Amino acid sequence: MKRMPFERPTEHYDERIITIDEQICALLKHRKDLSDNNPGFPPFEYISHWAETFEFYEDYLKAVFGTFSSEEHFKPMVEPSGFRKHIPVLKSVEEGEFFYTLNSIRQYNNASVVTFSIDWDMKNEEAYFHKHNQFELNVGELFDCRMINGGSTSGHASYNYVISPPLPDIISGLELVFTQYNKPFKKNESGCKIVYKVD
Repeated sequence: MKRMPFERPTEHYDERIITIDEQICALLKHRKDLSDNNPGFPPFEYISHWAETFEFYEDYLKAVFGTFSSEEHFKPMVEPSGFRKHIPVLKSVEEGEFFYTLNSIRQYNNASVVTFSIDWDMKNEEAYFHKHNQFELNVGELFDCRMINGGSTSGHASYNYVISPPLPDIISGLELVFTQYNKPFKKNESGCKIVYKVD
């Protein structure tokens, strides 16, 4: 999702700690490299021990380590500019009570945008709110895919994803995979995958 610009919370900074802050950044880089950028999350017993040893609140340390694991979501997002054309896809998948649709790809000079639509029986709204979770898009390792916005009404939801760099204009053979997660940041995969293969 698109983030609001970060505002510095205070003008104050104690320059006496600048070397410590640099060391913290160096340690974060070392931690990232040593774990192959997949550190997981420390067991709560470790957090409890560190909180007691270093005199921190446990929930504070949980929040700190939680932020460490979400670096990729702070990557600057491409803003699509210079609309060029629509590429028709016209694909749909029915899965259980839900009907998933991908109509077209919008091509821009610096990115592509797809709208992923979900429809269901509006008399059964509970099914949507009970089962609907976060969908992440993947079109291959060469492309960064981010959901930028979305919304829902009775019986329908749609979500827009930015893909950068832009997809080729000839999309034959392209596979777009929407993977459902129970929580944001690609956590707890639900087992539902909606795959569109372009002929």
